[in-house]
Amino acid sequence: MASIVGGHFIMKKCDDEFISHLLIDSRRLREPENTAFFALKTESGDGHKYINELFEKGVKNFVVSETSLIPPSLNAANIILVENVLSALQKLSKYHREHFQIPVTAITGSNGKTIVKEWLFQLLSPCKKIVRSPKSYNSQIGVPLSVWQINDADQMGIFEAGISEPNEMDVLKSIIKPDIGIFTNIGHAHDENFLNYSQKIGEKLKLFSDIKTLIYCADHKDIQEIIIKSGLLNKIDTFSWSRKKGEKLFVKNILKYKRNTLIEALYNNKVLKINIPFTDEASIENAIHCWCYMLFLGYKNDVIASRMSQLSTVAMRLELKEGINNCTIINDAYNADINALSIAIDLLKQQRQHTKKTLILSDILQSGLHESNLYEKVAALVSEKNIDRLIGIGKAVSRQAHLFNNNSIFFESTAAFIQSYPFSEFNDEAILLKGARNFEFEKIVAFLEQKTHTTVLEINLNAILHNLNYYKSKLAPETKLMAMVKAFSYGTGSFEIANMLQFARVDYLGVAFTDEGKALRKAGITLPIMVMSPDEAGFDDIIKYKLEPEIYSMRMLHMFLEALKRHAFASQYIIHIKLDTGMHRLGFAEEDLHELTEQLGISHEVISVGSVFTHLAASDLPQEDAFTHQQLEKYNAMCRILEKGIKQKFIKHVLNTAGIIRFPQYHYDMVRLGLGLYGVPSTTEEEKVLENVSTLRTNISQIKKVKANDTVGYKRSAKADSEMRIATVPVGYADGLSRALSNGKGKLYVNNQPAPIFGNVCMDMCMIDISNIEAKEGDDVVVFDKKYPVTLLAKAMNTIPYEVLTAFSRRVKRVYYHE
Repeated sequence: MASIVGGHFIMKKCDDEFISHLLIDSRRLREPENTAFFALKTESGDGHKYINELFEKGVKNFVVSETSLIPPSLNAANIILVENVLSALQKLSKYHREHFQIPVTAITGSNGKTIVKEWLFQLLSPCKKIVRSPKSYNSQIGVPLSVWQINDADQMGIFEAGISEPNEMDVLKSIIKPDIGIFTNIGHAHDENFLNYSQKIGEKLKLFSDIKTLIYCADHKDIQEIIIKSGLLNKIDTFSWSRKKGEKLFVKNILKYKRNTLIEALYNNKVLKINIPFTDEASIENAIHCWCYMLFLGYKNDVIASRMSQLSTVAMRLELKEGINNCTIINDAYNADINALSIAIDLLKQQRQHTKKTLILSDILQSGLHESNLYEKVAALVSEKNIDRLIGIGKAVSRQAHLFNNNSIFFESTAAFIQSYPFSEFNDEAILLKGARNFEFEKIVAFLEQKTHTTVLEINLNAILHNLNYYKSKLAPETKLMAMVKAFSYGTGSFEIANMLQFARVDYLGVAFTDEGKALRKAGITLPIMVMSPDEAGFDDIIKYKLEPEIYSMRMLHMFLEALKRHAFASQYIIHIKLDTGMHRLGFAEEDLHELTEQLGISHEVISVGSVFTHLAASDLPQEDAFTHQQLEKYNAMCRILEKGIKQKFIKHVLNTAGIIRFPQYHYDMVRLGLGLYGVPSTTEEEKVLENVSTLRTNISQIKKVKANDTVGYKRSAKADSEMRIATVPVGYADGLSRALSNGKGKLYVNNQPAPIFGNVCMDMCMIDISNIEAKEGDDVVVFDKKYPVTLLAKAMNTIPYEVLTAFSRRVKRVYYHE
């Protein structure tokens, strides 16, 4: 292995180690004895920091690019030093690929890669043992991990490849070594990193320079033009399709029905038909790509048509929902395979608010493994991850019941489970539902989900992680990050967000009040938590739950010392000192520092200053930069006085979200990340990078025709000038929709069209004007999302996004999801 990756041993203590697992994330360790950890350095983290932790858990094999973070205690391991760890990972995977002669298909394009890959797996797995990319593993890291999965039992490989900038595809091509290619389409993703569309298409086409056959849609003119100009047609064969005559598959007719689409095409002078259970344009295009692929492989159209009619939805996200009896539901009830199961269980284990974990699992279909071997792997995974209870549903998993522990129960069908299992037994636990589509686990979800009204705030946890990593990339490796989760995490949730941030290894959490910190501790959060607005009544709980208070006055300091005395607290308790440098809200003034340092000196055996910080009043306003610099100078001067007075090192932090971007020279030891984490930008730079986190949606309860001169709502404030169609929507000011949006000041969005609020916003509902919009009762209504961001709503209310996000009450159901 050392030779393959171009490295050399700096420690070799264990002979004859056999490597079957490659690990890049220390939190996803499964089998330490057969694992090699690749200590990747990325913008968001450095794997070298976790070598000692993994060694203590049993990992003995490491690939590293530096030695400074390897502890001296690590004296019984194999450590290979390389120049670049990512390159080493890619070299190893490339070497592995070269030892297999199976046909391999590579898929690239801006959209549809994962769907096409998963549908090809559904279509081909009845007769082929297929290895494929897990989820959307298509990056410089994902591709080598995907290809590493190939083993002797596999008959075919299907892998995705994605790029975000020039010169990345050459590496992916050398790892995948494809025989067949599929180019799905071209879109605007990562446009900013390419000169133009032509360059981006050309870079993607590098994947196919040595293949035998390329499948693509000739109706994408940009793709067709670059393929012709590149000379690729002189080197490879193509199987192209079009809705116009002239290509190998001519799509003559597309008939959309309520739940399915009939597609008719001409191929080799024969009329062929398929019927798919989807009606959207993206699914139609993806299905035709798959149709072409199957025809190219020589499958008869009656076989293709039969399998196409059974295509199932590809679940692109895991959902977290509030369940009955204080349970948390993780819904992944659309597919079940061993790789996806491992990923989903990792999310289940993150739910620290519950000590009990339950897995409801259907038969795993089309795995390519012998039944007993498959469920041996599943049983081992369930055991390794310490799942408390397994509920198996299906004939296959029931036959293998003997492989699982005694706290497992099995049913032959979903109907049998629903009919005979007492749902009241689910109580205060995290429940993962992982099922193949035809087991209809959504019926189980309906029983488990807490019933609330139809207004839902959807929280994209992947977007939060993306935003976190963006800000981390702006920091020096040694700079700590405090994530602000006050005010119910800016309206997005409490322990659900904190769980994810703890998993992402932020350094601190910040809350406003003691009760918020107490709730996080009860939910299993172990990170340091700073309470930024403590009061005397909460000091006992602060001490009991090991929270760290902000101290901003001598009165508060004396009261907290008294609380420590009551608790007979002997060791040093960490506190955080707040300085007032010009905000004039809370904090010690310059004239207070002498008395403060004196008291801190007297009390040094009882308390320890963890950090000293201040708040900037206008870090997001360029016109106030002179005042911001004045605050920073004052902060530096006050810190010098404290350092001299208490003779103790402490963490310094000043910057909020906007400051992180605008004042990189003042990151100090830690920064405080707030609104930007939740996808709301403060600067133009952030606007280009941050991903939307929250989507608030509801639906139409009723549609009424209102005659001219009739009025709508309380106080008759809205009068119809002519006949109108008015929709009533179940979201009102008790949910957080401000009355300031009444009478046309605010808009909701129905079928991508703005619908002005008509009349006054009521407590539980509002009325919108849909006179010029085609809509029916039950249709979705968007309050804000990626396309219509929360900043638009804030502007209409003449306020800031903070107020809008934090106003939405807890009766609005939160649904958390992982892409």
